[in-house]
Amino acid sequence: MIQSHTDNQGAKPRGKYPHVKRVGDFIFVSGTSSRRKDNSIAGAEVDEMGTTTLDIKEQTKAVLENIDRILKSVGSDLTEVVDVSSFLVNMNDFGGYNETYGQFFGSDGPTRTTVAVHQLPHPHLLIEIKVIAYSPK
Repeated sequence: MIQSHTDNQGAKPRGKYPHVKRVGDFIFVSGTSSRRKDNSIAGAEVDEMGTTTLDIKEQTKAVLENIDRILKSVGSDLTEVVDVSSFLVNMNDFGGYNETYGQFFGSDGPTRTTVAVHQLPHPHLLIEIKVIAYSPK
């Protein structure tokens, strides 16, 4: 049985796809950013002079919290994640990303792939993550 679900607590998808799809005991979460329901971006601040400050640690934390919320909406959570694919706009952010990631997962956690990408769908996004979880019903 295949079930798709869109999380109404988070940002609306920017295309025609669900946030999450369950296929049997496996759960696939679409690429997730730190974008909030109101389309603001956690870890991205613009001051009154137009100066932008982007924080990889804050964005990574928000992404993983968003993924956890999405997983919980289908009866799972981060403890059931078996594979993580992370996309960074700049590998110079790897240290901050890795530090924050370590607050959510230990060395016995999911397998992980981290790659650099040219850009993400908004210029203030530094990171996007997609996961696969195994959650027997």
